[in-house]
Amino acid sequence: MIGIGLNWKLLANAWSGKVVAKSPAGSSQLAIPLPLGLMQVKELFDKKEAIFIDSRDRNTYAAGHIKGAISLPLLEAGTLVAEFSGRIPNNAMLVVYCNGYACEDSVELGKQLLAAGYATVYYFDGGFPAWRDARYPTAGGKQ
Repeated sequence: MIGIGLNWKLLANAWSGKVVAKSPAGSSQLAIPLPLGLMQVKELFDKKEAIFIDSRDRNTYAAGHIKGAISLPLLEAGTLVAEFSGRIPNNAMLVVYCNGYACEDSVELGKQLLAAGYATVYYFDGGFPAWRDARYPTAGGKQ
């Protein structure tokens, strides 16, 4: 609660799309995607305002993923991001997810997508486990 109170303006701007987590010019720091919680992600899903990106390996994606998500495994991102960029416009809002709170793959893939020129990249902090456990729409695996 304290963090939200201190960062309310940053969070409000991020949610409205006014903020892009990019580094200042000449900075050696990488751009970092901003986190979203389950309720925010579900709202974007329902309104079809974002493209969902699954950063897990292909077998895990096949076993079950957020309905409509695109598979872009982190370990293959070096070769696949260029192809992805050719299909998905740079102004698209992206939500990257992986296997939950302890998984950093979505953050790492988000950094690569920001570096590739995508302006609005978020990561879903709870990932697929939170989505599945909330009984939201999934595809693949056991329905």
